[in-house]
Amino acid sequence: MSEVAIPVRERRSHVRQRPRVVTIPRYHVILLDDDDHSYDYVIEMLTKLFGHSRERAFLMACEVDGAGRVIVDTTNKDRAELKRDQIHAYGADWRIPHCKGSMSATVEPAPGNCEEE
Repeated sequence: MSEVAIPVRERRSHVRQRPRVVTIPRYHVILLDDDDHSYDYVIEMLTKLFGHSRERAFLMACEVDGAGRVIVDTTNKDRAELKRDQIHAYGADWRIPHCKGSMSATVEPAPGNCEEE
């Protein structure tokens, strides 16, 4: 009869380790003000691209007009960059004849990120 080698498991002490919490850095999508787009354009864009209600989009339009910028979304970096690009590609405001193109937006790290790239 031949002998078979059976691996022996080493006994490990059963020390409980805390689960490792991984946080995904958050980024703000920030819409920048200009004088070439109407409130209706901003409201339409924010409802279509971000799913904001008309009321919330109106408040954001007021903020971007008054403060020069407004956070329209806070999300992971890939989605933030996608949403910024969608704002840039949204097109001109047909309601304003001299409007040449889309609004501008930027992506910035949200405060409180552990690792800001």
